[in-house]
Amino acid sequence: MTDAPRPESRRLMRYVLYQVDPAWRSLPAEERSLQKKELADLLESSLPVEVHPYSTVGLRADADICLWEIAEGPGPIQDLQTRINATELGRRLRPTYSYLAMTRPSQYLGGHRHEGQEDQMPAGPVGSTYLFVYPMVKKREWYSLPFEERRRIMGGHFKIGHRYPAVKIHTGYSFGIDDQEFVVAFEGESVSEFLDLVEELRGSESSAYTERDVPIFTCVKMPVPQILDQLDGGH
Repeated sequence: MTDAPRPESRRLMRYVLYQVDPAWRSLPAEERSLQKKELADLLESSLPVEVHPYSTVGLRADADICLWEIAEGPGPIQDLQTRINATELGRRLRPTYSYLAMTRPSQYLGGHRHEGQEDQMPAGPVGSTYLFVYPMVKKREWYSLPFEERRRIMGGHFKIGHRYPAVKIHTGYSFGIDDQEFVVAFEGESVSEFLDLVEELRGSESSAYTERDVPIFTCVKMPVPQILDQLDGGH
């Protein structure tokens, strides 16, 4: 059974975090170089899935690489992982986290529109240097509130976000397709600006209804060969 197209042109997104086997760094330099090239050639080739690579080297103890994958359905994402698994370096990469979500317009925006609004942007990154991504689960009490009350609360949440126009948000919906309810990703050019935004959001009314929003990943956009060179110091 294939996925039927949606009127909203929904797309499937996967954020996957990989950690390299430390023993791989002990392989001869020439062997590592060939393996890095094999994987880089794959990720930079023409694929039926968009692949946006980020480095988490030095920023997480349990992950080195983040791939933001976007496709029309599960098939291309599974095919890409199969092809990664078939590479020599891919066999040394362990997926430590993987989050599946789908694009969808927010039900809380109503008739409100503003420049740069999330649902007016195409699925995928705008190209900022930093990506901040995390899974989120709301308390069940949230869903028992009347819809108009939830919309009012989210209006305050959006108002805070409007004070940080350089930080772009991408919300993925995971109801029924993964363990979390949302995958939230932010892009920006300033780590400190994102820190200030999150600190302010912690004091919002909507934050009181958050059950879980960790782990949080700070990722740096860079070309695949540069990311792979970070794994072994470029040797």
